[in-house]
Amino acid sequence: MTSISSRLADLGIVLPEAAAPVAAYVPAVEAGGLLHISGQLPFDDGQLMTGRLGEDRDVDFGQKAAMRCGVMLLAQMQKALGSLDRVERIVKLGVFVSSAGHFTDQPKVANGASELMERVFGEAGRHARSAVGVPVLPLGAAVEIDAIVAIRQD
Repeated sequence: MTSISSRLADLGIVLPEAAAPVAAYVPAVEAGGLLHISGQLPFDDGQLMTGRLGEDRDVDFGQKAAMRCGVMLLAQMQKALGSLDRVERIVKLGVFVSSAGHFTDQPKVANGASELMERVFGEAGRHARSAVGVPVLPLGAAVEIDAIVAIRQD
């Protein structure tokens, strides 16, 4: 096993099948040493995690949803690169949180994915990030996350 797949096993993370696009785009594009991954939605046991933070969902739910988006990002990396060991660094995550107008804990929600990346990749998992509230996401998802990943060219 590779070092990253060993770490995933140690963390008890099993990668799902990478999600197919739901519209006119591709899941990932490799260009200039970077892998750009389209927004991923949170699935838990095959069920889409839906709702709005600050309305019918709380921060704990949002953090879990963000973590599940992170797992799907890992699945997309694996599919696009063939091995997570090709990941040099997680450069940036863009986190979109479906939230009520008064909800301001988007950064806490985003930590669900950020902390996952650091657990999986160590220091190389620390990244720049945006965490923004939006009124609605595709399919009613609670969270959506896209990513930019630096890749090894070996």
